[in-house]
Amino acid sequence: MTSASAPPGRSPLRLLNHISTNNIKGDLFGGVTAAVIALPMALAFGVASGAGAAAGLWGAVLVGLFAALFGGTPTLISEPTGPMTVVMTAVIANLTASDPENGMAMAFTVVMLAGLFQIAFGLLKLGRYVTQMPYTVISGFMSGIGFILIILQLGPFLGQAIPKGGVMGTLQALPQLIANARPAEVVLALITLAILWLTPGKVKKIAPPQLIALVLGTILSLSLLQGGGEEIRRIGEIASGFPQLRTPYVDLPHLSKMLIDAAVLGMLGCIDALLTAVVADSITRTEHNSNKELIGQGLGNIASGLFGGIAGAGATMGTVVNIQAGGRSALSGISRAVILMVVILAFTGVAAQIPQAVLAGIALKVGVDIVDWGFIKRAHRISISGALIMYLVIILTVLVDLIAAVGIGVFIANILTIDKMSELQSKSVKSVSTGDGDLNISDDERRLLDQGRGQVLLFQLNGAMIFGVAKAIGREHNAIGECKAVVFDLTEVSHLGVTAALAVENAVEEAIEKGREVFVVGASGTTLRRLEKLGLFKKLPAERTTIARHAALQQAVAALA
Repeated sequence: MTSASAPPGRSPLRLLNHISTNNIKGDLFGGVTAAVIALPMALAFGVASGAGAAAGLWGAVLVGLFAALFGGTPTLISEPTGPMTVVMTAVIANLTASDPENGMAMAFTVVMLAGLFQIAFGLLKLGRYVTQMPYTVISGFMSGIGFILIILQLGPFLGQAIPKGGVMGTLQALPQLIANARPAEVVLALITLAILWLTPGKVKKIAPPQLIALVLGTILSLSLLQGGGEEIRRIGEIASGFPQLRTPYVDLPHLSKMLIDAAVLGMLGCIDALLTAVVADSITRTEHNSNKELIGQGLGNIASGLFGGIAGAGATMGTVVNIQAGGRSALSGISRAVILMVVILAFTGVAAQIPQAVLAGIALKVGVDIVDWGFIKRAHRISISGALIMYLVIILTVLVDLIAAVGIGVFIANILTIDKMSELQSKSVKSVSTGDGDLNISDDERRLLDQGRGQVLLFQLNGAMIFGVAKAIGREHNAIGECKAVVFDLTEVSHLGVTAALAVENAVEEAIEKGREVFVVGASGTTLRRLEKLGLFKKLPAERTTIARHAALQQAVAALA
């Protein structure tokens, strides 16, 4: 497997992503195709977030450009995504509600802070850990975000603004939204969904359904559906020219909230980007640089926030389209950003006529696609506990809080995993006093145990002794009846956790207090060092801790004579 960040025959570039001139035609075509896909999506996400179409467009340009230049996945296309837009929507709504004058400035500052968090994650080399969450949690989280995006688009889909109060506000206002629905805009939204779902595969190869829906919906709104009484809601005028630099704005009373929002946005962006990078790897048979990718994503979001763009991350749709169109190096992502910028600067007047209902249809379809329908349908067949975790995360994500959803989901999933591992490892804690026991010992050692006539006990531990095994160690030791010698065998222990080590120490001390002959054998490596630091070996003569298991059994049997 070749490395995407350092292709064979070329020295790795520490600063820039892999930019090659060996595939200019493929990279340029991939960039053009990805730009065509990005345009309607950026408009839809910009409007959906509450920051406006321009914020979505410039977010697509700036996040995409800087992530392509400095990231670690050559074919990755970065832009505003559905999950990032959901969080961005909540950030903007909360900050503008608490401070109407400076709320938007603080929201863009949150985007910059999110970028700083991502750079920190990359510098700390946390890239490989970001996506190491249980799939049930990731699936539930992403599905919850998909449902949020669907719910938030119901207002614009019905020809009205998004009600205040986010998801709960929209659900509570749903009867009113339906009663006041604007027929012309509902028709436009339905036509958009029909195009997105029903466009034949052959047509998709020529033009993306999103662009077809955008163009056709705009034409219909200006012709057949115009003049129906109520004016169709459109994007409106988009400022021409390059965006203005926005100075970071921090309000101390809101600082803690801004930092939490930035951490959530940054972490979600990391997950979104790295999951997409894995998809790109599987298609191109390459391997991305996770930590470098996070730094590139962070720089992109900082740049986006500085110029009034919304946050973005790796986009699966754009990435796959880019690769299928021939993109193989970061030149495709760079060309996509430049092409998109030229389109924005030259055609903002045309974009102003796009109906908001069409964008709502596009965003709602993205929400439907984000929901992990395949896993939702079969999760209960695979694991009841896993399915319940996924459903809980979905509910918490939609109705409570994103952080609470992930935190509680990961906590419960880890607890269940630890419990299962502890149960399995507990079977590796055994104590026998006869040669007929189920232990990994030689025939000679079995004969020695038989000679002990039940007065010599072999207490054997195997594998990784994590903290959940401490209870099993205590349980096995408490079950010990009357015996005169105990051999604690740690030969096959690969890892001895602190809690398990303390449990062993407690068992040894109790055996000593009862006047039994005690041997601790087989400890090596980190297990030996941990027991030495606990001071366990100081409680026993050296000849009972430095000998092998066979010799310990011989001494224990001899002491009975």
